[in-house]
Amino acid sequence: MALTLKWQTCGDDHHWCSLANLNLDSIKAKNGVYIIWHEGNPSRIVRIGQGKIADRLGAHRNDATITQYGNLRATWASVPVHQMDGVERYLADTWNPLVGDAFPATGPIAVNSPFG
Repeated sequence: MALTLKWQTCGDDHHWCSLANLNLDSIKAKNGVYIIWHEGNPSRIVRIGQGKIADRLGAHRNDATITQYGNLRATWASVPVHQMDGVERYLADTWNPLVGDAFPATGPIAVNSPFG
């Protein structure tokens, strides 16, 4: 059975957050995992990671290896620190992101998809 995460959206209409325009101060989750993707056709997962969500997303939106993919969206979820490595491993195994190749060498912890 998968660990159920509450994936975050933005605005009253709960749209996917724009990485470029995201108010990092509005992020309530301190630690957890995140997914960044581009809205191309087809869309693709660009980066998956973990840590202090606001700090990591802020760094990634200034990283040309990530921003080169254009219109980026982001979502994140709080995850207990002792489970972050396993959740990141599962997400990376599931979506094979375009950027990043040093994912935790640990057993995956399955989680629900933010995409339905």
